[in-house]
Amino acid sequence: MPQTKVKKPNKTAVKKPTVKKAKKITLDDINANFERIQKAHEETEKTLNKMMGELTNTIGNISENTLIPNLVEKFKKLGFKFEVINRHRKINSDEHDIHTEIDAFLENGSQAMAVEVKTTFKRSDVDYHIERMEKIRRHADLNNDKRQFLGAIAATVIDEDTRRYALKQGFYIIEPSGEDVKIVKPVSAKIW
Repeated sequence: MPQTKVKKPNKTAVKKPTVKKAKKITLDDINANFERIQKAHEETEKTLNKMMGELTNTIGNISENTLIPNLVEKFKKLGFKFEVINRHRKINSDEHDIHTEIDAFLENGSQAMAVEVKTTFKRSDVDYHIERMEKIRRHADLNNDKRQFLGAIAATVIDEDTRRYALKQGFYIIEPSGEDVKIVKPVSAKIW
């Protein structure tokens, strides 16, 4: 019987995995990574702030477009005869340092109603509207405008404490009521 040769496996050298030495991390490496992370965080924050601003503006526009239409007719039911409604009325006097903007300004020859619109009204917003009304009155006096100025607050959300406070300050409240908007009269309207 012929002998068959048994092939012996090649003895090739088994390669040992190359182990890279770990790079030593220096303080400069840590600072560079920290700066990279900080920059990424700042860019993310800018993007989020921009998106939040756009969302807030959109919600604010929805509130204005829900609460302001038909105010002339609504106030007519309360005995007012406003002829004009101006949106985003600005009052500026550099000379007297009077600068303010009114979301909706209803007016006629003898009266004007300054309406501040917020999605959510807070007590601090009521206080700020009082300051706005004082500026409007001061500007009117400087321009010999003898009309009566009244204030109103329009909000889609207003907590009961803020609502009572605003009414106590003499403001009309404009708020959603089912599918419509209602106006709540203060016990005693303040005339500025």
